[in-house]
Amino acid sequence: MALDLSIFERFAKTFQKNDILFCEFEPGDTFYLIQSGTVEIVKIMGDIEKTIDILYPGEVFGEMAILEGAPRSATAIAREKVKALEFNRENFEILMMGNPQIAFKLLKLFTKRIYDQKRRFMILTLDDVQARVADVFLMLSETQPTGDPREDERVFNTSVDDIAHWAGMSTEQCKQILNHFASQRRIEIHNNKIVVKNVNEFVRFVNSKRKH
Repeated sequence: MALDLSIFERFAKTFQKNDILFCEFEPGDTFYLIQSGTVEIVKIMGDIEKTIDILYPGEVFGEMAILEGAPRSATAIAREKVKALEFNRENFEILMMGNPQIAFKLLKLFTKRIYDQKRRFMILTLDDVQARVADVFLMLSETQPTGDPREDERVFNTSVDDIAHWAGMSTEQCKQILNHFASQRRIEIHNNKIVVKNVNEFVRFVNSKRKH
């Protein structure tokens, strides 16, 4: 996101590794735009804390506190030293009125973030762990342009760690599931990419496991 936010430098905050920026269920009136470092978003599901997202520089999080005035829906933890711009309702309104171009881009980003969060939550609601991994590929396919939409094969330049994060499981468990899919010839695993041989087969598989 190419935004010039230098005029908001006074709102910058620095967090150290493992610092908690905010906790699930607590009230909130601030949101953040990451300038450097990465932030892990975790959520309690049942009795288990699951990672639902890893956010990188240029990404926004915590925006629902401004848009809805709702309690935090997840916990945000610095994975390393993080520098972020912290906005509250007051300075966000200043941003909106004084910088319409930036405000428009942020609102578009908010809309995408809300969709992404709902889509990732859909993955975690699946009880079947194989279906969760398959649904990660479906999520990636939805945002990845294809050369020919009639082609069933999809190529994903993503890591096992990322798939495990999105699926809410350990990397080791994710590797086992991917190897199982590979043994069934549903996927091919390469050093820097994973090839799904028939994405529509995964669509049918996930739909059969999703509760209606």
